[in-house]
Amino acid sequence: MTRIELLKKLLPGFIPLFVFIAADEIWGTKIGLFVAVGVGMLELVWVWIREKKIDKFILFDTLLLVLLGAISILLENDLFFKLKPGLIELILVTILAVSAFSKVNLVGLMGKRYLKDVQFDEAQVKRMRKSLKSLFYIFSVHTALVFYSAFYMSKEAWAFISGGLFYILFGIYFLFEIFVQKRKQKKYAGEEWVPLVDEKGNVTGQAPRSKVHDGSKLLHPVVHMQVLTPQKAVLLQKRSRSKLIQPGKWDTAVGGHISAGENLEEALKKEAFEEIGLKDFSARLVEVYQWESDIETELVYLFVTYDHKNFQVSTTDEVEEARFWTAKQIEKQLGSELLTPNFEHEFQMLKKKGLL
Repeated sequence: MTRIELLKKLLPGFIPLFVFIAADEIWGTKIGLFVAVGVGMLELVWVWIREKKIDKFILFDTLLLVLLGAISILLENDLFFKLKPGLIELILVTILAVSAFSKVNLVGLMGKRYLKDVQFDEAQVKRMRKSLKSLFYIFSVHTALVFYSAFYMSKEAWAFISGGLFYILFGIYFLFEIFVQKRKQKKYAGEEWVPLVDEKGNVTGQAPRSKVHDGSKLLHPVVHMQVLTPQKAVLLQKRSRSKLIQPGKWDTAVGGHISAGENLEEALKKEAFEEIGLKDFSARLVEVYQWESDIETELVYLFVTYDHKNFQVSTTDEVEEARFWTAKQIEKQLGSELLTPNFEHEFQMLKKKGLL
């Protein structure tokens, strides 16, 4: 659940309170209470018509409004009513505290219930917890101010703190978030961006290439292609010694990141041409798996092709050379540090599938 989605879930429940504050100023407490409850009921009906469900937060807020408003009227003391927004926020602060500082992410569980098929990967959970901590501190300060104003400040000051200040604090928070996001975009300007995905390959966002290689383990998709002959020889490329990952080792013939906005076919054709000059080939997808190294986690789409007659390699900062290896030659070098661990993994995978 994003910050915007979280805010959309929480703010509607406060509408009856803000309506009461305005109506109370115009017509008094009793009429203000009836107006606010009426607005709360209309909200419930509207959500039911649109989503075919009862919004529990709006229902809770409206019922608490009725309870504390009734007590205030019966006892002719508006202190109970003034405490109402603080009590609601105290509940929210508790939810945020548990979600941000414990292993039980209540907000994440709420997100999975409210948003169909939503999934949170590890990186998203970390970002969510960071945001929830900020929201926790904001709510805590505002809650304390609401309670203080209910006891020691005028009705007008309480109305502003309970209503307008709530929006002002959130406005400042989101403006700050926008500012931070803009700075990040400026920092990574001109850099290749790659999609972020969940375990099923569904795109969940995007990040600059350097970010997915910094140990954050953000899951991102890549394409690999094993180039085979009918005699079961395997084309391997020798990685450039200037490469950040596994320099100078023999690796899968074709491998590279999928750029943001690319599909599998486009990425595979691009990488095949860039790395071994291969074009006009056909390939089939044989496996999808996760590969984790010290600096990254990839969702690998592994293809196999037997079209290799027109491949050619020019020495670049990506590839030093390429040649065919027999299965026996490869088996002799397993574990010798001559081959990349990822290729050794795929080699065993191809053997199990009967392709070698």
